[in-house]
Amino acid sequence: MATQGRPLSPEFKRAIVLVKDYFDRTKSDVREQAGSSAERTAHALGVGFATVKRVMADSKRSPAGLLQEESIRRGHPPRVLSDSLQTITREYVRQANREGSHLTLEMLAEYLKAEGRAPNFSVRTLGRALDRWGFTFGKGTRSQHLKEKDHVVAARYRYLREKRGNRKGDDVMRPEVYLA
Repeated sequence: MATQGRPLSPEFKRAIVLVKDYFDRTKSDVREQAGSSAERTAHALGVGFATVKRVMADSKRSPAGLLQEESIRRGHPPRVLSDSLQTITREYVRQANREGSHLTLEMLAEYLKAEGRAPNFSVRTLGRALDRWGFTFGKGTRSQHLKEKDHVVAARYRYLREKRGNRKGDDVMRPEVYLA
């Protein structure tokens, strides 16, 4: 089991303690011992010797705290706007573009907050999410409009053309598979 660089789950920590205690209890039963019980535990579970020592020290210090999840979160913070808002945003932008109405980041932020689907977020965060989702501000007839990037539109048309081409005729080149 490759655990290097990842925090250990409480269940795995408990397994380390139980295996170490087992090796401590049965050390008189084994004729040939290939090292201390901590070394044998590390070898049996595929973790480092120092990890076993640290987990055992933590369990002796606070046995109840061993089963609690780590409160320290490492790495980048989670994104404020989840990708599930992408569909709602895409529909709203397309509707506004069909109607020819002006659309700003502030208006879109108000709409998402009114829908109740997104927590409090800044307009700049929404702008970064829109860029990640393939939107840009383009030149309209009188002002700038929020629209999908050209390569996103081209990719959708290419996909739909291939899908229609696959459905033509009696023989299907590749069957369509829908994943939920």
